[in-house]
Amino acid sequence: MGRIAFIGLGAMGAPMAASLVAAGQEVIGFDSADAAREKAAAAGVRCAATAQEAASGAETLITMLQSGEQVLDVWRTALPCAARGALFVDCSTIDIDSARHAHLLAEMADSKAIDAPVSGGVAGASARSLTFMCGGDAETFQIAKPLLEKMGARILHCGGPGLGQAAKLCNNLMLGVTMIATAEAFALASRIGLSASALYEVAAASSGQSWSLTSYCPVPGPVPASPANRDYAPGFAAPLMLKDLRLAETAGAKAGAVTPLCAAAAQLYALYVAQGGSGKDFSGIFEMLRGGA
Repeated sequence: MGRIAFIGLGAMGAPMAASLVAAGQEVIGFDSADAAREKAAAAGVRCAATAQEAASGAETLITMLQSGEQVLDVWRTALPCAARGALFVDCSTIDIDSARHAHLLAEMADSKAIDAPVSGGVAGASARSLTFMCGGDAETFQIAKPLLEKMGARILHCGGPGLGQAAKLCNNLMLGVTMIATAEAFALASRIGLSASALYEVAAASSGQSWSLTSYCPVPGPVPASPANRDYAPGFAAPLMLKDLRLAETAGAKAGAVTPLCAAAAQLYALYVAQGGSGKDFSGIFEMLRGGA
């Protein structure tokens, strides 16, 4: 992939960039936060002073940022600096309109583009086991796939420009709603005298089974690797789940879709974040539901 610029070295970006370095790639990174640059540098990423410097001459540029506005700003700045015909990959979770706009910016600059949001959280980024949901033309997807395989285990083509973001938002709508339902059931069990271990054994072997239960159980004990056993230290922070649910709501409204559970889940996560969950994993919503009215 030649020289790779990686813009956005936060909780997800830093281990992703480190995976590329470990795979033998030359990576020039940038983040506006000093601490993020220092952490990435310790993992072997050569850090630049600006996004333009990182992008200068790069044959591939990856962004992992917080919003569509940030992604578009960086791409506008970086496209003239990168090598001619460079591949631009956005791994952020952003709104679908911004993702499609980013594709247009790349097309106007004679560059290639893929929107490739991820699933797997910080643990998946560190373990190189992320799932990439990719939007873009089939030819560009095949060009990007070997790069993404250095950071993830499943690289999926979801369709044309913006449809990687669409897949991510639909997936996280299901995840957010399912986690609330799982946490609510465990909160009810604790009130009526049913142990968490008993409920887990029953649900894991019957129709209540889900990823939220068997891989990310929101109560301490049944799944040792879940954040519930680390005081809900974030693998996927609650404010990020709230952001994704709101993006899904917006997408639904624009499409004329009915998304009542998405709206309800967003309201509950907004309440959880406001009540002290901003620094915790999204599964920590169990604590709020267990507390009762």
